[in-house]
Amino acid sequence: MKPAQIFHQYIWIINTLRAYKQLTLEELNQKWQEDMVADGNPLMRSSFNRHRDAIADMFGIDICCTPKTYKYYINNPDTLGTDSLEQWMFSSLAVHGMLSDSVSIKDRVVLEDVPAGVEYLGTIIQAIKSGKKILMRYQRFGAESYDKVVEPYAIKLFRQRWYLLSFTGHHYAIYALDRMQGVKLTNEYFELPEGFSPQEYFSEYYGVMTTDEPLTHMVVRAHCWTPNYLRTLPLHHSQREIGSGTLPSGSNYTDFSFDIRPTVDFLSQLLSHGDGIEVLEPEDVRQKMKEMIENARNRY
Repeated sequence: MKPAQIFHQYIWIINTLRAYKQLTLEELNQKWQEDMVADGNPLMRSSFNRHRDAIADMFGIDICCTPKTYKYYINNPDTLGTDSLEQWMFSSLAVHGMLSDSVSIKDRVVLEDVPAGVEYLGTIIQAIKSGKKILMRYQRFGAESYDKVVEPYAIKLFRQRWYLLSFTGHHYAIYALDRMQGVKLTNEYFELPEGFSPQEYFSEYYGVMTTDEPLTHMVVRAHCWTPNYLRTLPLHHSQREIGSGTLPSGSNYTDFSFDIRPTVDFLSQLLSHGDGIEVLEPEDVRQKMKEMIENARNRY
């Protein structure tokens, strides 16, 4: 069986149990055959058990059975609701499965460009797994290329670019993989600091730009259609909806709060919403937004 077919079966089992909450193997098998998951062939218990083990290994999803009813259910449904590698893999494979069955309409599916810098991803992942430092040749925009040995701590995908979070021996540094001109493993080993968490490191930021901007409580007013965009795709885990109302002009608004470091990455994202976003507080960030808007206006 092709890997794509196997992944499709994994995704089907997960989605079906998420939709129906609890099903016996007989009920699951009936839906399996109705949906022609395996060309109408039944879901055998041995195959189901192998799939359960693979789903646990790949996505961290535990499919358990209630002894009295013999019904299967997902024991940790929140796993796919977090910003995790497992959730990203699940979403990617689910989309891949749907698209692989829809080759006939490939000209009507418009995708974003593939993330840049993937040619060095395998070597960096190998270095992270083995705990080896890497030697990279790097070129920043507008500068000469140089060689650097770094400790690869983590990788992050942001706006169609892969980034490496590393330690240089003196400080943390972020490198874009598409600016790398060569990467190879060294024979030097390193140890990740005890308790270090990349998720925690980035938790106070939006994107990959990490600066010494202080953690700030921000209040942002979203106008017109923008509140729905923020509700359906929050900008940051600290985002909270704190109130709404109607302006004298008759237009509606909703206020959101953020506890975040207001780097250029985050402010630029707010600006991308045009006049649908207004920073209310703190005043210094509001003034910085006004300066960015004024500088852009002056270019016209």
